[in-house]
Amino acid sequence: MRNSNLQGMIEAAIFAAFAFVLDLLPSIDITPAISISFAMVPIFIIAFRWGFKMSFFSGLLWGILQLLLGDAWVVTPIQVIMEYFIAFAFIGFAGLLMPQIQRDLNDNKKGKAFAWMVLATLIGSFARYVWHYIAGVIFFGEYAPEGVSPSWYSLTVNGPAMLLNFLLCAAVLILLVSTAPRLMKK
Repeated sequence: MRNSNLQGMIEAAIFAAFAFVLDLLPSIDITPAISISFAMVPIFIIAFRWGFKMSFFSGLLWGILQLLLGDAWVVTPIQVIMEYFIAFAFIGFAGLLMPQIQRDLNDNKKGKAFAWMVLATLIGSFARYVWHYIAGVIFFGEYAPEGVSPSWYSLTVNGPAMLLNFLLCAAVLILLVSTAPRLMKK
C-alpha cells in the first residue's frame, strides 16, 4: 500500500511538471482574452490512473509551478490562492470517476471508458474554471467594458475558454486511449 502511494505521488509530480512544460508551448489564441491548450491532459491522466487525491495533488503542484516559474498574473494573495492553488487543484475532481474508467478499461469496454473520460474531463475542467470565473468577477471585473457587469464579463471570457479547453483535452485523451490504452491503466 505504501509503495503504491509513493508511486502515485511520484507520477503526480512528474505529470504536474509535464503539464507545466506543455503550458509553456504556444497556445491557440481564439481572441486576445481567450486561449486554449491541452496542458491539463497530464493531470487528467493522473485522475484516470490514480483517482481524486493524486490528481488533486498533481493539479496543486502544477499551480505552484505556474506561480513560481510560469507567467502568473498576480493581483492579490487571495487571487493567487484562488487561481493557482485552488483552481488547478480542482482539476483533480476528474479523478472521482476513476473507478468507472478503470473498470471499463479492464473489461475492454472502450466506448464506455471514453464516455466516462469525457465526463470526468468536463467535471475537472468545470471545477477549475469555476474558480477562474469567481476570480474574474472579484479581481478582473474592472476590465469589463462599460455597461457590462463583472459577472457577465467573467462568464464570457472564462466560459468559452473552459468549453474549448475541455473539448481539446477530451479529444487528445480519446486519441491517447485509442492508441495507447495502457497509459491510462494503473
